[in-house]
Amino acid sequence: MGHGSAAGLWHSCCLIPVEGRIVDAAREELRIVIVGSGFSGLCLGIQLKQAGIHSFEIFEKAESLGGTWRDNTYPGAACDVPAISYCFSFEQKPDWSRKWAPHDEILAYMEHCARKYDLVPHIRFGTELSRARFDQASGVWQLRTVAGEASTAHVLISAVGQLNRPRLPEIPGLDSFGGECFHSARWNHDYDLAEKRVGVVGNAASAIQIIPQIAPDVKQLTIFQRSANWMVPKDDRPYSATELRRLGRHPWLTRLYRWWIWSQYERLYPVFRQNRFLAGRMAQASLADMRDKVADPKLQEELVPDYPIGGKRILFSDDYYPALNRENVEVVTNEIERITETAVETADGRRIPVDALILATGFESTSFLAPMDIEGLDGSNLRSQWDDSAQAYLGISVTGYPNFFMTYGPNTNLGHNSIIFMIECQSNYIVQCIRRLADSGLEYLDLRPEVQAAYNAKLDVELDRMVWNHTGKSWYKNDAGKITNNWSGSTIRYWWQTRHPDFACYRAVARKPKPISAGSPA
Repeated sequence: MGHGSAAGLWHSCCLIPVEGRIVDAAREELRIVIVGSGFSGLCLGIQLKQAGIHSFEIFEKAESLGGTWRDNTYPGAACDVPAISYCFSFEQKPDWSRKWAPHDEILAYMEHCARKYDLVPHIRFGTELSRARFDQASGVWQLRTVAGEASTAHVLISAVGQLNRPRLPEIPGLDSFGGECFHSARWNHDYDLAEKRVGVVGNAASAIQIIPQIAPDVKQLTIFQRSANWMVPKDDRPYSATELRRLGRHPWLTRLYRWWIWSQYERLYPVFRQNRFLAGRMAQASLADMRDKVADPKLQEELVPDYPIGGKRILFSDDYYPALNRENVEVVTNEIERITETAVETADGRRIPVDALILATGFESTSFLAPMDIEGLDGSNLRSQWDDSAQAYLGISVTGYPNFFMTYGPNTNLGHNSIIFMIECQSNYIVQCIRRLADSGLEYLDLRPEVQAAYNAKLDVELDRMVWNHTGKSWYKNDAGKITNNWSGSTIRYWWQTRHPDFACYRAVARKPKPISAGSPA
């Protein structure tokens, strides 16, 4: 792998075929803009530097890095896969305090990575991209920020992820509520919940972490459950001093432990392919755990999901079910009809007074790049194209949008393993595309439309066989019921398909020669 100079320039020349021609192309610096400084943005920045590419900036709308882990500071926030697999493979962290890492340790790890790999000078904090338009004449992206600043980029990469825009529920009267109200991803730490009557709208991934933390302090906690979730125990615990010492002294042991965790979770994949035997065993174990921890037989019945296991996100918790046994905690399964200034009214006529509402209602996960406006060739607009259904090739490239790449794009979410694995695959793929642009003197790479069409046609057939397709509304689907978020295969298969780009899938356009000014040597 070649390395650039301190200025980020590549020197040497090469002869390559482009669109039927032979091009003598001097390697030159490409200006690269990455949007977002979460795990994806950091991974891309690190891999670019390791490839000898330093001519990149990371646009970060906030004043600090971290993405989802900067925004979600609610009590009990933690990762939903074991900590050893929730860090980069090239930057292992052997000293997590627990098997499942808490929020503060994850954010500290991300800040450590940014410092160690000298990414901070590349990050432009307080810079939110509003609009990007590809100018075919110059072969560059014309960028404009929310503040009105204009700039350009040869390569534009979205690393904004799928879980960054809070989704607010459409409940009549919500705006009229006179108490404290906030989304779980915008936690108000200045508001004291102690001895308050608190309503939590939602009971999925964020809610099950929040509820056990606040239940001991509040006067009354009412959980408004739309549907029950499949949940399995974490078996979380602190690491012992002996375990941490061994992992710290023996990096090979940390790697082996990481791969063991990956293999255990990869074994869950057949559940999503509707393997009846494995799904049945997992469902039985989940229900047995719930009935063992929840005392009230009536509540037990209300906690039985009405869809196949894996149809929605499988949740992991050790303390949610025990929290439901508290005298000050109630689960309400009747639909919310309206919210008044002081209470929540349900469809069965109940009026439940509350002082505060916590909206644990998830994110606008199918919007992907919103609110950015991305314009490609011939005036194409990605937001308009994705109105009905977001689609891409490998979740990375979109036809008609040259030199534009994504991480954690459409159909790359996982139901069974760590998203860090997918992010590393995508970053590796994108960096190889950028090297091809630089090394081969290309103006741009544009995905061929027939490639995207064939890929998504096959993907749709595969998704039809997955359990998500036979479940009601979930954050994996758009409003039309199409699965736009999840990957249909194993992580091994995704790694295999992204390990090296097939450049035959792209239309390669050579860089236009720069005009020679008068007096310049011929």
